[in-house]
Amino acid sequence: MTPEPIRPEGTDRTVPGTGHALLSRFHLGGSGPTVAIKDCIDIAGMASCGGSAALADAAPAEAHADVVRLLIDAGWQITSRANMHELAYGMTGINEWNGTPLNPQDPTRMPGGSSSGSASAVGAGLVDLSIGSDTGGSIRLPAACCGVAGFKPTFGRVSRNGAWPRYSSIDCVGPFARGMDLIISAMATIAPGFDRAAALAPQAQARVKLVHTDSDAAILAAVQAAFEATGWQGEAIGLEGMQGAFEAGMVLINRETWAAFGHLTGGGRLGADIEKRLTAAGTTSDDAVAGAERIRASFSAAVDAALVDADALLLPTLPQLPPTLAALREGTSVLTLSKLVRPFNLSGHPALTVPVPLAGSSLRAGLQLVGRKGDDERICALGLHLEQALKASAA
Repeated sequence: MTPEPIRPEGTDRTVPGTGHALLSRFHLGGSGPTVAIKDCIDIAGMASCGGSAALADAAPAEAHADVVRLLIDAGWQITSRANMHELAYGMTGINEWNGTPLNPQDPTRMPGGSSSGSASAVGAGLVDLSIGSDTGGSIRLPAACCGVAGFKPTFGRVSRNGAWPRYSSIDCVGPFARGMDLIISAMATIAPGFDRAAALAPQAQARVKLVHTDSDAAILAAVQAAFEATGWQGEAIGLEGMQGAFEAGMVLINRETWAAFGHLTGGGRLGADIEKRLTAAGTTSDDAVAGAERIRASFSAAVDAALVDADALLLPTLPQLPPTLAALREGTSVLTLSKLVRPFNLSGHPALTVPVPLAGSSLRAGLQLVGRKGDDERICALGLHLEQALKASAA
């Protein structure tokens, strides 16, 4: 994968002083915690541009997306529109039209995508919470890059009504925050039936399985140290099918992104990399899609089986630290950076990333917890326990 082009400074369309994370400021709702909404989720009276010049002339949305309406009805303050990777079709968060959000952990590194502005805004303290979307890791990856928590719910647990693309078999809407308390509060608001009490239940006796990965040694050490701080019981396992699920997820992303946005190609308004990849996505065959669906079924069953006698799977969110923008300019590939997150989009299981200390560094790595389908409350409770254990160990 070639790196996405970087827009020259001074040509962004973002709010000054927000590091390109926010596209606009306004106020909807009450006086509760502040929220930014990703630019592919409808807000009534505003255009959803998907971070793309090709959609700059889109008509304003006629109604709020369900998630926006639920937040407003509950008294949260929706205060801003968050920047994103163009058409939610990339992992770096680089945007040549709107400008690239700063990574609040390290401005020299990529912020991650596609929900780049959502992660950046939360990490920088511009908002308390943000709402993004996760098709192939697009919440968890930028959250890990920017040192915040991000949650991909079970597929279908949070309504996608009013989100773009209009149809997806793998995309999920979910929250970013600096702490698990707001992740839980947000889920209790946007996921009808979410049991807040269950999400706050003690998890000191949890059983987890540590999934073998070929991540960098420093990342593995950070995840292991965090696991040991929790006091959880656990065993190491190999989870077969991860690579196949990673590849199959991209097949479906390509097919569904082409179905949603293929009509934008050839118009001269897409970023060069998006134009190239989206055009190629249009060649995705029915046979490839059928094969991806077979892998979806087998991998989902494998994850289900691994969770029969465990509360969660535990593994790094990213196999390595996010590359620098300079490295991307020089051609560094990010192709495999989502190899630990995208498989769980394919399978539909809930997955949470929580920031954990990285020895000898001011940066934080991401630890990912994956749970049974529909058991989102337990995954949130495990994340809360992990957060509390890390604070206690640092005291």
